[in-house]
Amino acid sequence: MKRFFLLFLLVSLSLKSFCWGFFAHKKINNYAVFLLPPQMLLFYKPNIEFISEHAVDPDRRRSVIPDEAAKHYIDIDHYGKYPFAGLPRIWDSAIAKYGKDTLTAYGIAPWNILGTLTKLTEAFKEKNFSKILRASADIGHYIADAHVPLHCCTNHNGQLSDQKGIHAFWESRVPELLADKDFDFFIGKAEYIQRPGEYIWNRVLESAKASDSVLLIEKELSKQFPSDKKYSFEKRNGLNVRQYSSAYTIAYNNRLNGMVERRMRSAIYTIASFWYTAWVNAGQPDLKQLSKQKFSEADLKEFEQFNQSWKNPGLKVREHE
Repeated sequence: MKRFFLLFLLVSLSLKSFCWGFFAHKKINNYAVFLLPPQMLLFYKPNIEFISEHAVDPDRRRSVIPDEAAKHYIDIDHYGKYPFAGLPRIWDSAIAKYGKDTLTAYGIAPWNILGTLTKLTEAFKEKNFSKILRASADIGHYIADAHVPLHCCTNHNGQLSDQKGIHAFWESRVPELLADKDFDFFIGKAEYIQRPGEYIWNRVLESAKASDSVLLIEKELSKQFPSDKKYSFEKRNGLNVRQYSSAYTIAYNNRLNGMVERRMRSAIYTIASFWYTAWVNAGQPDLKQLSKQKFSEADLKEFEQFNQSWKNPGLKVREHE
């Protein structure tokens, strides 16, 4: 019995450590590929497995790289009330007003997305196979995180309202249970984003505005479910894991009126559009020859070293899942 509870604890901790959940991040990046024009699809489609599987690399880096965690969120309500007009959208202006330490403490998600967009654009200009794929996978992750309401508020895991665990409930449990059978991911083609900064800040503001509903709706729903109906034990990796019940998850999704699906759809569309924008801004380089390339031995060795490092983390990261 003691061994079982130790295993239960380890599995529970591992499930809490990733944004959107591995399932949703991989699915979001995967679907984004199919929104690209043919000139890009001929490169991205053969590499869709890498882009999907490595969609979770930024989460893995959170436990081994000190500066990584702040890239995934922004506690924007720290800076006032919606629409947070006092927070400069330009990085240098924000530093001048608040200082880098403050910005880092409360998250730098939108600025990091724009920085990663620049990296992807440069990778396209260089026609660098490895850099394009890495930056594409990374920016997909960061954009997806910016679409999560609880990534854009201080009460990021319900810790201020006695709702601890709601973060993983919204972004992991709901899509894992419902995305494959109930969500619609047929979305229009990627578009060129004229003003990426304005565009991504609008997505962040949407998330911030929705955060109150995410918390309030769950709080009200919880009053209607006794504990034995709210939670259940389900098999995961061969173990019985305490989880929000299917009935409670479905009820929550219905009360949210499809919010999780809408945010996933918006994330998919935004990711594809940012990939497309980077390619256009790089001069629309011909990707045909790149599509035949493979990762170098040095790349593969680096991937293996990274896999070993995140499995043995040395950092305690902010708990917001």
